[in-house]
Amino acid sequence: MVVADLEPAAVLFATALATALVGTVVAGLAYRGYQRNDSEPMRFLAVGVVCITVGPFLVSYGLAPALALSQAVTLLGVLLSNIAGLLAILYSLEGVQ
Repeated sequence: MVVADLEPAAVLFATALATALVGTVVAGLAYRGYQRNDSEPMRFLAVGVVCITVGPFLVSYGLAPALALSQAVTLLGVLLSNIAGLLAILYSLEGVQ
């Protein structure tokens, strides 16, 4: 198989899925750190990583087709998920004492 033969949509889906899977692993490690040390920052870090990596995948490949969302609404959902994730990570780094 030659790289030029790959469908762009298939490559996009594969990379989005890989991002979601790796993000799930990283979030799982952060959550285990939260459980082991009872560390609130680690819990918010886990939530932030999920929002940044898994959220956009679920919006793009789950909600958008299921609800027939427009491209603009799908993009808004992805961006809101990213913002929520970044805020959770920021809170994990700065907001919890």
